[in-house]
Amino acid sequence: MHSILELRHLKTLHALREAGNLLRAATLLNVTQSALSHQIKLLEDHHGTVLFERKSTPIRFTPAGERLLQLADGILPQIANAERDLARMAQGEAGQLRIAVECHTCFDWLMPAMDVFRQRWPEVELDIVSGFQADPVGLLYGHRADVAIVSEIDHAETVDYHPLFRFEIVALLAKDHPLAARDYLEAQDFATDTLITYPVPDDMLDVVRQVLKPAGVDAAARRTTELTVAMLQLVASRRGIATLPVWAAQNYVNRDYVMQKRITREGLTGKLYAASLGEMSGKSYLTDFVRTIRESSYLSLPSIELI
Repeated sequence: MHSILELRHLKTLHALREAGNLLRAATLLNVTQSALSHQIKLLEDHHGTVLFERKSTPIRFTPAGERLLQLADGILPQIANAERDLARMAQGEAGQLRIAVECHTCFDWLMPAMDVFRQRWPEVELDIVSGFQADPVGLLYGHRADVAIVSEIDHAETVDYHPLFRFEIVALLAKDHPLAARDYLEAQDFATDTLITYPVPDDMLDVVRQVLKPAGVDAAARRTTELTVAMLQLVASRRGIATLPVWAAQNYVNRDYVMQKRITREGLTGKLYAASLGEMSGKSYLTDFVRTIRESSYLSLPSIELI
């Protein structure tokens, strides 16, 4: 029997299962949703059967779809392993990735991504440069780090920036806060309350850099803490307002401990990049590390978008 099955079909079905719907699967594979739908339709027409139920949430595969997923689960890991083996043969097996991080909440998604990466590249030594880094790119130049997680592209720097994802930053309020009835907060709303942040410079705080400073607004007072849980305790007890990425605030909001509000009508968006020197960017394991972060984070974090 003539087969039209290609590797991309197996990748599509695998992504569809992991992502849960067509739109997210298309984003994960970096193709359009219409292209993905067309690809699946061709498969279904060729085999004369549907592969999954279109209206089920999450997606429920038919026996035919499950059989192809079984094939994908057997073949895709073998191909990925073979490609990594070829990269090892070409570039050497051993390596090191020392990671410098400038954001306190990055560990929520970085640690799971590192766990996945260790299984794929067990011979690459992973390490996090100790402590919060105010100038992670500087560590690259000093050869004290191999990759830096940063929130902005600085075109004055001679490093490569690898896009990771964008995310919404929300304001966290006590449930009985005077602003609790508002649909969103504006810059002026921060002028009458204490802004609770991590102890970082203002130019590393998106709410200050993107919202308050352009509006010429200063928070009524400032308070800092190293710990997210301490920050949320202060918020819950009406000591001020905090701002965090959606993923960092989600558990506290879901438990009805605090409430979240959008910052400005359009929302406040943050971005993250992995920065590396050119000599490191050419390493296959660095490329795979970036890919692992993107895929792992997209599948596990709420409301992020790949960039």
